[in-house]
Amino acid sequence: MGFNRPSKIQENALPLMLAEPPQNLIAQSQSGTGKTAAFVLAMLSQVEPANRYPQCLCLSPTYELALQTGKVIEQMGKFYPELKLAYAVRGNKLERGQKINEHIVIGTPGTVLDWCSKLKFIDPKKIKVFVLDEADVMIATQGHQDQSIRIQRMLPRNCQMLLFSATFEDSVWKFAQKVVPDPNIIKLKREEETLDTIKQYYVLCNNRDEKFQALCNLYGAITIAQAMIFCHTRKTASWLAAELSKEGHQVALLSGEMMVEQRAAVIERFREGKEKVLVTTNVCARGIDVEQVSVVINFDLPVDKDGNPDNETYLHRIGRTGRFGKRGLAVNMVDSKHSMNILNRIQEHFNKKIERLDTDDLDEIEKIAN
Repeated sequence: MGFNRPSKIQENALPLMLAEPPQNLIAQSQSGTGKTAAFVLAMLSQVEPANRYPQCLCLSPTYELALQTGKVIEQMGKFYPELKLAYAVRGNKLERGQKINEHIVIGTPGTVLDWCSKLKFIDPKKIKVFVLDEADVMIATQGHQDQSIRIQRMLPRNCQMLLFSATFEDSVWKFAQKVVPDPNIIKLKREEETLDTIKQYYVLCNNRDEKFQALCNLYGAITIAQAMIFCHTRKTASWLAAELSKEGHQVALLSGEMMVEQRAAVIERFREGKEKVLVTTNVCARGIDVEQVSVVINFDLPVDKDGNPDNETYLHRIGRTGRFGKRGLAVNMVDSKHSMNILNRIQEHFNKKIERLDTDDLDEIEKIAN
């Protein structure tokens, strides 16, 4: 896959996951750190292709993430032609009473639970490796926590349990301990990891139109492979996508009310480079992995429902660039005293200076691009 040395999480986790007997693991790791490749290797190493039934089970919080993990399995398993993969996601309809003969099943908790219990497509007692990815996102979704625990309880005692999460608030920690018995624990200092490879700037504006103008100036001055632009509301996102299209940019728009399949299609087009700009609301801050994203723009800064800075989301958003150690660029649009205050608090939280950028000064913009 073009990498020649393991990332930190791979160095720490692989010896445990591939040990004999295999070890259980709770690991803290952002997306973009190579954790998917690590747990995919663990699954591939346990599969016996001659046994035509599911042996590894991977739970993802969303349809998109399940597909993305599937892509990694296909890439890493390409010299393993007999290996078969099934997706347990909404809309993947199978006949009742059918048994699945794929070796690895990836899916979302509700569908996987149905396949294991109600529909009996999978015999959970034959599962050797159980992976739970993005546990923090998982427990934020109604019902997922419950379903994951019910699935885990059907698995055999000697099944290897691997759980990954970007953050470990108390709620995530309690959940992890329910799902993974006798775990090895790996924690990575994450802010350092993500923020060292990303240059962060802010632009002072007075209103929405000035923010748009600053965005156009930025675009005019630097060659941007692909950019992701985050907005606070669907309304702003739609407006911005329309304005950018008028200026002749190829724009894709992602928002929460779209159907799962629509969202997947938009992300796929963006990944293939058919659109250079992806405008999105928060729905997408996590897990979307497009290597060519060189710039992330916070058209609106991330705040929680009480209007306080949402540091987690900030990290996830700007972490869409600077992935796998490449250099990235994050630009924050500030349009009021309030948003300047939010920005200052984000700076303090991460203890990393966010420099001011004058988007009317083309030379200055060109300098940051190099």
